[in-house]
Amino acid sequence: MTMVDIKHIVEEKIQIIEVSGDVDASSSIHLDNAMSKAVEQKTNIIADLSGLSYISSAGLGVFMSYLQEMENNNQQLILCGLNEKVLEVFQILGLDQLLIIKDNKEEARLQLDATV
Repeated sequence: MTMVDIKHIVEEKIQIIEVSGDVDASSSIHLDNAMSKAVEQKTNIIADLSGLSYISSAGLGVFMSYLQEMENNNQQLILCGLNEKVLEVFQILGLDQLLIIKDNKEEARLQLDATV
């Protein structure tokens, strides 16, 4: 049984999804639910992955599956706080070219402020 903990926080018209633990095939449904709710709000989203220790292709697929819808809604998704191992997975698959990835929440916020 893998454990993933997802917190959904709203701060100043930005939704922050904090993900910690492991996101694998069975727990990616929780990430999908959180992303779905966040995308429905039609605001920008920061996914804080600083507590994430592992992500499977199913977890990566969750982020990818919302990109088109978010683009249509004029929403931005910024990932931040990825540890080296998790970041490497994104880079190997070339997802760092499709997603905005920042070192921390402050940088993610600055990126959003710059695009408003």
